[in-house]
Amino acid sequence: MRIAAGLIFAGVVSLSATGAAWSQAAGAKNVPAPPIPATAPAPAPAPAKAACANPDALGVGRVVEIDTTGGPGFGFEHFKQLDFLRDKEVVLTFDDGPWPVNTPSVLKTLAEECTKAIFFPIGKHASYYPEILKQVAAGGHTVGSHTWSHANLNNKKLTEPQRKEEVEKGFSAVKWALGSAPAPFFRFPALQHPPEMVTYLGERNIGIFSTDLDSFDFKASKAQTIIDSVMKKVDKLGKGIILMHDFQKHTAEALPELLRKLKAGGYKVVHMRAKAPVVTIAEFDESVIKDMKLPTVSSRPLNSVVQTVSE
Repeated sequence: MRIAAGLIFAGVVSLSATGAAWSQAAGAKNVPAPPIPATAPAPAPAPAKAACANPDALGVGRVVEIDTTGGPGFGFEHFKQLDFLRDKEVVLTFDDGPWPVNTPSVLKTLAEECTKAIFFPIGKHASYYPEILKQVAAGGHTVGSHTWSHANLNNKKLTEPQRKEEVEKGFSAVKWALGSAPAPFFRFPALQHPPEMVTYLGERNIGIFSTDLDSFDFKASKAQTIIDSVMKKVDKLGKGIILMHDFQKHTAEALPELLRKLKAGGYKVVHMRAKAPVVTIAEFDESVIKDMKLPTVSSRPLNSVVQTVSE
């Protein structure tokens, strides 16, 4: 749906000199939830600042810092006001994680290409796999939120308090998983933007992300389809925010070749990061903790308990 311009809150974008579909995806709702640890995981380590070992890497062309005051919107699918990308610039974004195998595969490819992305995790997934989400943050990527359960907030059966809970509990779950507050970046499931929720996010100073081009990777039956779709669209537009899903197996498989094609096409990645972290609400922080129903005998992170010594 389209949003009237009057509903879009103005924000400030400062540029640093350094430079819909989970419900349709592989029957994700039917995947049994793994046990959730009751104790919050340790905070993610600070991102490493190692030099890029790949001389032909896609890299990062520019870093921008976003002031989310008033809830600015990004992505021409819904928001026309803030056109900050230059020609041949793209922003890589991934929804619906974290998820075993697929998210680590995406992270490996991004690391090999020395580039950065924005991840919009589902709160429940973050609570299932906090160690994977911490890997995302440790890789220097920006982490936002994609609601608590991937509910369509345009569903008329949801009350306003239920919609707000989806937003707030999602951020609280990501904060719990990371051990620190994520960026105030939000993407609506299925890109459905109820006007009253756009207003609410503006009041909460949370930036809203739509897209310039949707990979529709959740519909693809093979990796090449995703590569062809994204390149065709980005070549037509000349730039844009690209929507993908690290939940999807074929997306992880497509990413190495897709990034090589972007580099060959002269595209440069813009890394978007927030000026300040989101301020979560205590009520929902506590609600996430209450959902941790199973006791645990250890609060140590997985990598300090289990280590591969030989293969």
